[in-house]
Amino acid sequence: MEKAKVYFTRKLTPEAVVQLYQKLGKELQGKVAVKVHSGERGNQNYLRPEFLKPMVDYVQGTIVECNTAYEGARNTTEKHIELMKEHEWSNYFNVDIMDSEEDITLEIPNGKVIQKNSVGSHLKNYNSMLVLSHFKGHPMGGYGGALKQLSIGVASGKGKRYIHCCGHDGSYEDMFHQDQDSFLEAMADAASSVTNYFKDNILYINIMCNMSVDCDCCNVAEDPCMKDIGILASTDPVAIDQACIDLVTQSTDPGRNHLLERINSRHGLHTIEAAENLGIGTRDYELIEVEL
Repeated sequence: MEKAKVYFTRKLTPEAVVQLYQKLGKELQGKVAVKVHSGERGNQNYLRPEFLKPMVDYVQGTIVECNTAYEGARNTTEKHIELMKEHEWSNYFNVDIMDSEEDITLEIPNGKVIQKNSVGSHLKNYNSMLVLSHFKGHPMGGYGGALKQLSIGVASGKGKRYIHCCGHDGSYEDMFHQDQDSFLEAMADAASSVTNYFKDNILYINIMCNMSVDCDCCNVAEDPCMKDIGILASTDPVAIDQACIDLVTQSTDPGRNHLLERINSRHGLHTIEAAENLGIGTRDYELIEVEL
């Protein structure tokens, strides 16, 4: 497999997101789902809708989200819709909670841990997807980026629990007591089901700002621990996540050790390794820095 191209700019502006997307030289076709993280109530680090507005407008996209598998402001459609209003997503965009009606199943015949993935039935209403990810740490996965958005992010509430329980219909508590590497492999399996569904009609942008060790799903998250780095864009979800981790590793910022400890203590790189083994991308990439 040839090296994947990952475009990178240190400029962190709404306009730079669009400019970096344009560097990919590919336009998403038809009705575009734009996957974001809505941010749990109380979280201070999530990407704000006004920052993403030029990008979403450019692709004429619909903001899509899915309900959570844990208690909070997003575990039912009704509460999630209210949260989307509260966080002003609905002020700027059309918003679709994709599992607001029922689930559909995406088969994963070569999955290592899970062989099916439950996603919201509204997924079938879209021809392509733009995965807009806030790169940061995560309490369970080590880090959150494109692969987490594809897996836990696109899965329905039921699907999220199935991934966390490594292919079992377990209880809420069971989600937190699974073999760690198996959980990470289940995430990679689920991510592959979404990339295989959209095939070439999916693109990825990772934004490296407000980098806390905690995810945007935490209502009480640690403040960012290191300075912002920039924006990355790629057609490859494995390469873009690997590039983000490499940029953190190469940083001289004193806070990078805290973020790397979170990533490494949870074996975060194993998700990337498992995804590469499934053939949905490569860790061998060329980082192309762009002056905007």
